[in-house]
Amino acid sequence: MDKFNEIVDIIRCNFNTPDDFIPLHAPTFGGNEKKYLNECIDSTFVSSVGKFVDRFEEGVAKYTGANKAVVCVNGTNALHLALLLAGVESNDEVLSQALTFIATANAISYCGAKPVFVDVDKDTLGLSPQKLEAWLKQNVKIENQFAINKTTGKKIKACVPMHTFGHPCKIDEIVEVCEKYHIPVIEDAAESLGSYFRGKQTGTFGKIGVISFNGNKIMTTGGGGMLLFNDDRLAAKAKHLTTQAKVPHKWDFSHDNIGYNYRMPNINAALGLAQLEQIDGFLTSKRKLAKNYSNAFNKLDIQFVIEPANSQSNYWLNAILLNDRNERDQFLKYTNEQGVMTRPVWELMNRLPMFSDAQCGDLSNSEWIADRLVNIPSSVIL
Repeated sequence: MDKFNEIVDIIRCNFNTPDDFIPLHAPTFGGNEKKYLNECIDSTFVSSVGKFVDRFEEGVAKYTGANKAVVCVNGTNALHLALLLAGVESNDEVLSQALTFIATANAISYCGAKPVFVDVDKDTLGLSPQKLEAWLKQNVKIENQFAINKTTGKKIKACVPMHTFGHPCKIDEIVEVCEKYHIPVIEDAAESLGSYFRGKQTGTFGKIGVISFNGNKIMTTGGGGMLLFNDDRLAAKAKHLTTQAKVPHKWDFSHDNIGYNYRMPNINAALGLAQLEQIDGFLTSKRKLAKNYSNAFNKLDIQFVIEPANSQSNYWLNAILLNDRNERDQFLKYTNEQGVMTRPVWELMNRLPMFSDAQCGDLSNSEWIADRLVNIPSSVIL
C-alpha cells in the first residue's frame, strides 16, 4: 500500500486538493460560455438552426485542417452516420479494435453490420497496422474491388481505428494497408481532438473522422459529436442526412432519403464555440500535467503511458500500467476509497455478451493492456 499511497500523493499534489474528491475528468468553463448561451437564448434559436451551429462547424474545420465539419448530437451518432456514408450495410463486416469504448462496436451494430476485432499496439494503444495486415493476408480475398472475408463470405466495408485516450495510432500505415484491400478508413478520433500525428491532426487521415464533445472530453458541448471531411460533397450529404434528409424549401416538407435527427442544437454549439476558443490553453495544461506525472512516476519506477513516436498527444486521459490484474484491482479499490477517482480500461469488446461471437485476430496485446492499465485524474488545471 505504500506505493499506492505515493501515487495518491502525486495526484493530490498536482490538483492541490489534500482532502477533496478528485474526479477522473471534469469540464472547465472559463471563457465565453455564459455569454454565448445567453445570446443563443435571446435569439430564440436554441434548436438545430442558428448562427452558432455554423460558426462551430467552421471553427472546428479550420482548427483541425479538415475541409468541412458537420456537427451531430453525439459522437456515437456521428460514427454511425460515418459508417453509413462509407457504404456499410446490413450483413457487412467492419474491422476495429477490441480495446475500445463500446460506442465503436455499437455504431457498427446500428448499421446491421458485424465487427471483426484486431489487436492494438502496446506503444499507441491503438489498432496495430502489422496485426491488421497479417489478419487481412490470412483471411481476405479481393473480388470485384471488395474485400471478402474467406470464412464468412461477407464484404468488409470499413475499418475503424481509434486514437485511444488521445494517443495517435499509426494511422498512416493503417490507411495504406486498407487501401490495398479497398477498405475505407473511418477514424474514431472521439478522444483525440488536438492530437497530431506527423504534424497533422488526427481525424483528417481517413475517409471520415469522428470527434466527441461529451461532458468528459477535452472540450465539451454537454453532449455532441462532429464529422470531419476532406470531401466537400460527402460533407454536404452528411449535413443533409442529419436533418431528416429534408429538401430545402421555404415552406414545403419534402424528404428525399431516410434521414436522421442527428443535428446538434444551436445552444450546444454555442457552448462548443466558447470551448473551442480555449482549446490551446486546455492542451497546454494537459501536457503540463502529463509531464508532471511522467517525471513523478519515473522516480517510482511505474510505467506512465506517454505519447507514441511521431505524435503530439492531447493526453485526454492519463494512464499508468501496473504489474498485473491483481495489483490493478487492489489499486482501483484503494484509490477510489481515498477519494481519488481511477478506472480500468474498458472491457474488451469480444468479452461482452453481444459481441462474444465476433471473429477476432490474435489479441494478446489488448489482453495484456486490459489487465494492467488504469486511468488517473486528468482534468484541465487552469
